[in-house]
Amino acid sequence: MQGDRFELDGLPTRVVFGAGRRADVPAEVTRLDGRRVLLVTGRSQAAVVAELRGALGDRCAGVLDGAVEHVPVALAEQARRAADDLAADVLVAVGGGSAIGLAKAVALTSGRPLLVVPTTYAGSEMTAIWGTTDGGRKTTGRDDRVRPRVVVYDPELTLDLPAATSAASGMNAAAHCVEALWLPATNALVDAVAEEGLRQLGEALPALARDRHDRGARGTALRGAWLGGTALALAGTGLHHKICHELGGLGLPHAPVHAAVLPAVAALLADAAPAAVDRVARALGGGDGPAALRRLARQAGAPTSLAALGLRESEVDEVAERVAAAGPAAPRPVSAVDVRRVLLDALAGDEAVPA
Repeated sequence: MQGDRFELDGLPTRVVFGAGRRADVPAEVTRLDGRRVLLVTGRSQAAVVAELRGALGDRCAGVLDGAVEHVPVALAEQARRAADDLAADVLVAVGGGSAIGLAKAVALTSGRPLLVVPTTYAGSEMTAIWGTTDGGRKTTGRDDRVRPRVVVYDPELTLDLPAATSAASGMNAAAHCVEALWLPATNALVDAVAEEGLRQLGEALPALARDRHDRGARGTALRGAWLGGTALALAGTGLHHKICHELGGLGLPHAPVHAAVLPAVAALLADAAPAAVDRVARALGGGDGPAALRRLARQAGAPTSLAALGLRESEVDEVAERVAAAGPAAPRPVSAVDVRRVLLDALAGDEAVPA
């Protein structure tokens, strides 16, 4: 924690949590005075979208099912035109970070209220953070217009999540918890939320690697993701997320990149944020914090190497310069040399540190 001086704004997002709570979506749309709903999703969510479309009846104005990672600007513009053409007054995003990000892109320029039904552990459903990509660069920002008004968490919607998606998405949620612990905006509430979120993810992700249909573990993982998203919303983003966003602009997959980069960033900042790293270790069962994060990634079955995700060593220096030039928040000043160290560490993955 960064001392006794802090500022805290409450979270205005309403959270509805529990098995079967997707049935509450029509009532939540009514709370938002919704009369014409645009469902925003990816193509893998056809079953739940059909269920919600039936439940909404005449209030469903249409379905936009083309969400892809990193929200290309051209797709965002297409989605905005679709929302205008359909005269939609409420957006309902169903899916992971791609669907949520696309719906946020529409809300950013229109102010339409957003209701989210997450099906992964993305965490962005709790934040006012948006992002789009164009020409190999990712642009992000914060705007209260994109903060979802309502989030409906239903663990049943994650039961069929593929093992690889569970692992990478879960480590993405873990990154939200971990980075919140060392950012300047942290405080006692953020510390408690982030540590408990990481503890729940540390319990659930290895269990899901053993049995991806474990209902108890699914609920625990989703609670951990909610807490991680809440910590992210309260504390903001810093060095870790900036690195991942730059890599996303190159086309690397978002959640797996978080899994590979997180232990390397923790190792870089361990000396500057010992209390935060101690909390990480405690949440994950003790030992060394960065090593515990590597262990969790292995146990979850998440990627540990940026090389395996498509990063070339020839790209490292340019990414490092971009990240350092942005001056991302961190517990100490960070240079391009520091970022290069992180990227080379994450490029090697488990080979960089003995198991």
